Amino acid sequence: MRILVIEDDKEAATYLLKGLTESGHVVDHTTNGEDGLHMALTGAYEVDVIDRMLPRRDGLSIITAMRSAEIHTPVLILSALGEVDDRVEGLRVGGDDYLTKPFAFAELLARIDALARRSLPEHSSTRLLVADLELDFLKHKVTRADKTVHLQPREFRLLKYMMQHAGQVVTRTMLLENVWDYHFDPQTNVIDVHISRLRAKIDKDFGEPLLHTVRGAGYCLREPD
Repeated sequence: MRILVIEDDKEAATYLLKGLTESGHVVDHTTNGEDGLHMALTGAYEVDVIDRMLPRRDGLSIITAMRSAEIHTPVLILSALGEVDDRVEGLRVGGDDYLTKPFAFAELLARIDALARRSLPEHSSTRLLVADLELDFLKHKVTRADKTVHLQPREFRLLKYMMQHAGQVVTRTMLLENVWDYHFDPQTNVIDVHISRLRAKIDKDFGEPLLHTVRGAGYCLREPD
């Protein structure tokens, strides 16, 4: 999922960005409240993680402005202020959850997942299915023909994107922007390497291949003819 982190503490930000990226998420980060508000109002994020005490604009005023602008992205507030009144104030201005520093990363990740689930439209599915290949993006689990397929975080993001565009040709530019969060071509074979690894895991030991190279165009994940 795409997550916005507004955190001015360098050590905390590094910890968050490293952990979230390694968990397979795309993360945008800023260190001040003014830029954070602009990103929160204009970006398409599934969860925002906002520190309460920030330079140029505090976290609670960011949330207040978001809610006034009808931006309903779930917000997890981070703060060293952990008294009951502090937590209540954060929730009353529109925060969805409140986590006191210091915190365990596993708990933060679980809270982010819970906020993402809560924001899903009623009756929406958390699973993607192409033929006998199934991906559950909340359980972070992939199976084919009921056999578990073990993927690295980047491979999982790649497969999720391909399954969301099943039957369509996906270009290198689309993959670079949406899976690697690159807005330029690094002129490497990083996509080819990951496609090869993914193909080996989801196709090699199964009957019909699902992941295809479309010469001169890109890649396509589709059901067998």
